[in-house]
Amino acid sequence: MDTSSAPSTRETKPRWSLIGPGIVVAATGVGGADLVATLIAGSNYGYALLWAVVIGCLMKVVLVEGAGRYTLATGHTIYEGWASLGRWTTWYFAPYIVIWGFVYGAAAMAGTGLPLASLLPFLPIEAWGIISGLLGLALVWSGRYGFFEKVCAALVGLMFVAMVMAAALTVPNLPELATGLAPMVPDGALFTTLAVAGGVGGTITLAAYGYWVREKGWSTESHMRVMRLDNGVAYLVTGLFVVATLIVGAELLYSANIAISEGEQGLLDLGNVLEDRYGAAAGTIFLIGFWAAAMSSLVGVWNGVSMMFADFLGHVRKLPEDHVERGPHGTAYKGYILWLTIPPIVPLLMGEPFYLILLYGVLGALFMPFLAITLLLILNSDRVPGRWRNKLFSNVLMAATALVFLVLAVQQLRDQISGLL
Repeated sequence: MDTSSAPSTRETKPRWSLIGPGIVVAATGVGGADLVATLIAGSNYGYALLWAVVIGCLMKVVLVEGAGRYTLATGHTIYEGWASLGRWTTWYFAPYIVIWGFVYGAAAMAGTGLPLASLLPFLPIEAWGIISGLLGLALVWSGRYGFFEKVCAALVGLMFVAMVMAAALTVPNLPELATGLAPMVPDGALFTTLAVAGGVGGTITLAAYGYWVREKGWSTESHMRVMRLDNGVAYLVTGLFVVATLIVGAELLYSANIAISEGEQGLLDLGNVLEDRYGAAAGTIFLIGFWAAAMSSLVGVWNGVSMMFADFLGHVRKLPEDHVERGPHGTAYKGYILWLTIPPIVPLLMGEPFYLILLYGVLGALFMPFLAITLLLILNSDRVPGRWRNKLFSNVLMAATALVFLVLAVQQLRDQISGLL
């Protein structure tokens, strides 16, 4: 565990230099598909769904703060909290992390390969994706959190600069932007609104926050304040990033009635629009930012979810929580990184089997409701010291978040099944 930057228990004011795990989890959660969903929302509805971006950030702040609060208040990992609720959590999590990791590995490598193949077309998407996956493996293999955090910060900087540059080029209409803060749902846009809110930095890596907090060296209740500051700043940055994405959709696409593709292909379409409108340099900078967004998600999962797997497997093996095999320096951690990188090369090259896509969609859609509901159960029980349990405000927000994700899960499952049958 990296404790070099941990504050002392006597420290009363957290230093800005300590902020880090929140930036990692927030950046990791914003993938290419999420950006395209926000772009399309801006292109279809202008600034009308800006308020949903703000609500989305608040929902993630609540969930990530809950995961961090549980870890600091109890000294246990989030998986230990899930396991305390009964065997049903393991029955869900075990197949989820295995199947999800395999299919996500292929999707993440394809996502990183897409912009690189456009920037450097002498290799195909698949080749660049495999190179990015192997690079991610090399960057996180040692399990050194300090180095990993610096890599993520650099990638966040690239993606933030690229999207903010694109937003600035469009010269946003600030008065009209402000009107988007008034909650309203355009006709026929309920699920789009929920998807925009739910897609602001939300994946399995939200649950990995507690592991990154521990690796940062924050391990006791005395670190609660700096954890909350870290989480708040992280989602402020994420919110600004997603708002910049919505601005691009509203100003560049909505005003000119330009449509882009769904999925990460839509970001390539946007790069072409920027190049046509503002020159080759603008398109190139944006594609670099696109790659950074995809790569930050890949690297974050390669590290964070691998730690979750190591902790899960160590629990199953009844190893003590502080055992090396339950952390980023054990064989389980490295084994899961290999699982994310090597076997997914096959579906990346050959196409994903039908049954894996279906299982991935089902399990993936249910993870965020699973996280929200289990946090509600854990943080309202005697598993957590009384002063760190949920208060009324936290319960209302967390319950609302669980409801939103349940509705999204049902809709996503319907779309997934209807699209494959």
